[in-house]
Amino acid sequence: MTVTIPAWFTWALEQPMTMHHVDSDGIKINYRAWGEPNNPLIVLVHGGAANSSWWDHIGPHLADHHRVVAIDLAGHGDSDRQDEYSLESWAHQVRAVADAESTDKPIIVGHSMGGFVALTAAREFGEALHGVAVIDSPVQQMSAETREWAENKLRNRTEKRHQEREELVGRFATIPAGEGQLDFIEHNIAGQSVKEFEDGWGWKFDQKIFLKSNMSPDQVAEATCEVALIRGEKGMATLDITSDVLNRLGRRAPVTLMLDAGHHIMLDQPVALIAVLQTLAGQWRNR
Repeated sequence: MTVTIPAWFTWALEQPMTMHHVDSDGIKINYRAWGEPNNPLIVLVHGGAANSSWWDHIGPHLADHHRVVAIDLAGHGDSDRQDEYSLESWAHQVRAVADAESTDKPIIVGHSMGGFVALTAAREFGEALHGVAVIDSPVQQMSAETREWAENKLRNRTEKRHQEREELVGRFATIPAGEGQLDFIEHNIAGQSVKEFEDGWGWKFDQKIFLKSNMSPDQVAEATCEVALIRGEKGMATLDITSDVLNRLGRRAPVTLMLDAGHHIMLDQPVALIAVLQTLAGQWRNR
């Protein structure tokens, strides 16, 4: 069956984009950018094992009144890898990119693990931010037993390599999988998620990022910037998880429920997500 690719998607991919990098504590951090450099800044932060290309079809639609940048956190995309990762170091990488782009307070938008990074930034240096939008980020406590099992499994795991690029690209799949995810968006992301190493083709992300890609409720604190929570109806940030986060934020954050959306909202309900982010950015910009 022939799939008609919508005009809003092809338009987004046709928009001018520039690639940049900054140094954050000796780590090269890559990012892509859309829009005029002097406009108010939005920083888009991907989830765990993802990369900045996940925002290719979103960023340009936010760039009419903003400078929009999408970061590759360390251990992801085309940024350097680290020996150890943490939500705090990733948050400071986001700030390094923001400081390189603007002297004004930025808006940070984070999906899944990127939402943990955004919440960490709001806790650590919220006074330097205009606001953070957190997209389906399941903040929850992991038992010590589960954490130990996961750490042992990851430490003893070797990264697989493939001799053919297209074979690996064809294996691209999100975790969790989503019923309504749009194939043409996934295809664009998949092709930008692999790289050639000395021993073959592999995923760009470092498997060690999973050791620090969770956030527990006690790491959430009231922020001195605006915070907004966005969750998918079928996503991982369930009502009880979102309510707990909201309480820890002092119940000051608006919550938007994206109907018919799973965890990867930019893949199954991208137009609705664009509308929500445009509204939030406009409201925060005009306050």
